[in-house]
Amino acid sequence: MCSQNRLRSPTAEQVFASHPGIEASSAGTSHDAENPLAGELVEWADIIFVMERTHRIKLRKRFRAVPKHARVICLDIPDDYECMDPELVRVLRAKVERYL
Repeated sequence: MCSQNRLRSPTAEQVFASHPGIEASSAGTSHDAENPLAGELVEWADIIFVMERTHRIKLRKRFRAVPKHARVICLDIPDDYECMDPELVRVLRAKVERYL
């Protein structure tokens, strides 16, 4: 999850969609995001990866009852990359793989 769902989170979705046993989806916290975060997606997720701490705060404010089964993990990845930037892909793999 990121803000606009245009660069970081769609990259993560593409990178991990082909990971065995994983169903990946992405969303944005902004109301004008490409795919705005919805309650159904929050309910569906077992792990929610947020790119920045502000996204975790927005998630908790909007969905006070984040399901207890869902882990929320902040990756601390700034909005400094283009979609599918090779460096972003490397950083995502390095930070996410241990949770899968």
